[in-house]
Amino acid sequence: MRVFLSDLHLEDPSTAVFQSFKAIMAREAERADEIYLLGDITEVWVGDDDDGPLALALTEVLSRASERCEVALMHGNRDFLFGPSFANATGLKLLEDPTCLDDDTALAHGDAFCIEDTAYQEVRALFRSKEWQDSVLGQSLDARRELARSLRAESRTANANKAENIMDVTTLEVDRVMAELGAVRLIHGHTHRPGCHQHSWGKRTVLGAWERCAWLARQAAPGEELNLECWPLAGATTAAGPG
Repeated sequence: MRVFLSDLHLEDPSTAVFQSFKAIMAREAERADEIYLLGDITEVWVGDDDDGPLALALTEVLSRASERCEVALMHGNRDFLFGPSFANATGLKLLEDPTCLDDDTALAHGDAFCIEDTAYQEVRALFRSKEWQDSVLGQSLDARRELARSLRAESRTANANKAENIMDVTTLEVDRVMAELGAVRLIHGHTHRPGCHQHSWGKRTVLGAWERCAWLARQAAPGEELNLECWPLAGATTAAGPG
């Protein structure tokens, strides 16, 4: 069984979102063969040397999960500084975006499909460049934390003034990438618009953000259809099934 989730935007290990994540990861690691985290697991990641409460708690949760099943992580637009040190510390695997699994299932964070938001795509290219990342990671931890706060404030202001449609995926771009990959299923997050969409090449499953509930997609076995689930955050530790 495979489980897919994204867009938790974790910030504080004391929150209901983090506690639900901890419980769900423990539960799913016991019965799943593979767990895929498709980006924006944290609201921000300032580097693998982060020693804050969230970094320490996240490392513990993922380390325990990876002892029981395979765990893979893809960068999102918030946590693109996850690196090999974090992967080694937790036992997980870092994925390229996009990645195609062996059953013609493609995985992506989803932000690369939002090509009508040209301003965002320019920023994305900068943040994903080795030069920019090396420059930022060369700064002190405190300086990186302050930079992260500044960038988040700028992002909130910019998004508040954008039309809703340009922050969604462009279907033609999705179709182009899927034709290149030759896949028949696509799973992504980023847009915070959960749902399932039929395309000429197959089905696109969009994961939801962990705001009012904990979203995940489940695949009983490679090649099978996906089931999109939403678990109430307040009952994530004891819920008998998805809401």
